Amino acid sequence: MENELKTDLLEWCRSQGISLVGVADARRWENPPFQPWMPPEFYPRSIFPETESVIVIGLPVLLPIIETTPSIYYHEHYNTLNRLLDQFTYLIAERLNACGYPSVPIPRDGYGSIDVLREKPLAFFSHRHAAFLAGLGTFGMNNMILTPRYGPRVRFSSVFTAAPLPPDPLLQEDLCTRCRKCVEMCPSGALPDEMYPAGLTRKRACTDYSADLHRKYISPCGACIMVCPVGRDRDHFNRDARDLSLPEGKESPRGRARSHVQAYGGKSTSGEE
Repeated sequence: MENELKTDLLEWCRSQGISLVGVADARRWENPPFQPWMPPEFYPRSIFPETESVIVIGLPVLLPIIETTPSIYYHEHYNTLNRLLDQFTYLIAERLNACGYPSVPIPRDGYGSIDVLREKPLAFFSHRHAAFLAGLGTFGMNNMILTPRYGPRVRFSSVFTAAPLPPDPLLQEDLCTRCRKCVEMCPSGALPDEMYPAGLTRKRACTDYSADLHRKYISPCGACIMVCPVGRDRDHFNRDARDLSLPEGKESPRGRARSHVQAYGGKSTSGEE
């Protein structure tokens, strides 16, 4: 029965254009695969005690759009992905509820504003760790989940369900190449030289920079996921994995496109109003 339910769920997700889907057993949180790990109050069963399985979905951030960051283009794209994730997780939960399994969607972020995040730089649940435990990817030096298809250019959200769905295996291959481009290109200096989880993101620096971009209507940043060489999407969009810099100036078609997009829709990145 559970196998059939998972097959039906996967088919529905494919029909909706949901690119990535994985399932984790809720007990995986209780056996940390690495340290440091989150406190028990962040586990699925601490939030929804009926949880047997966590369904994680992912939608790709399109590489040509994030190449314009920081811009209104990426800002709108990011917001669109968030709306779709909330919609899809709600619909998945309701499909499972209709089948008799208590289920709830978890919001894709879980904090009210960037100012709230500056005071307490955590959400009540980590979709990145859920994606890791659902076998969708591995952590990179940028503290993001790297996937084979899209690298770190994916937004995730989750559903807690009482359905005991067959879990997916964890991804065994470490996808991070240790190229350090994310560390070098971070405009806020928020990334350490050590590999996650040994090195932790300097969250306040990242959040402060994001707050500045938010005031200009061009948040989030996304530089660390743009420059990552991992992901088949680089081949799809004909992006040479050896060219990992942000496109600048008018010396190239990408640079001209970035300059044009950044000139409209938001306040100047140089601080001019």
